[in-house]
Amino acid sequence: MSIIDRLEATLAEGTENVQLRFGLASAYFREGQFEAARKHAAVAVELDPEYSAAWRLFGRSLIELDEKVAAQTALEKGIAAAQQRGDMQLVKEMTVFLKRLQREEQG
Repeated sequence: MSIIDRLEATLAEGTENVQLRFGLASAYFREGQFEAARKHAAVAVELDPEYSAAWRLFGRSLIELDEKVAAQTALEKGIAAAQQRGDMQLVKEMTVFLKRLQREEQG
């Protein structure tokens, strides 16, 4: 049984929390299943709007799905959440992704 199968089984049993949703989003992202990653990351940020790592994953999933406007919004919210938490590494990472998106739109 894969990690995705185990996490999906836990979700099906009625467990609902941000760590489970983030774990599912991460696992799906690693497998290249970006729509599933987006779905679970979206729930993770709904459950905890200050979870900056979930915002980063949500934004990256949206980038992979070529949803650039939504990705920009997610990254901006993620940067704000990371700044509020003092997580400067995530601020830097999401700023890089955001700048790339903005350059693509200009170029």
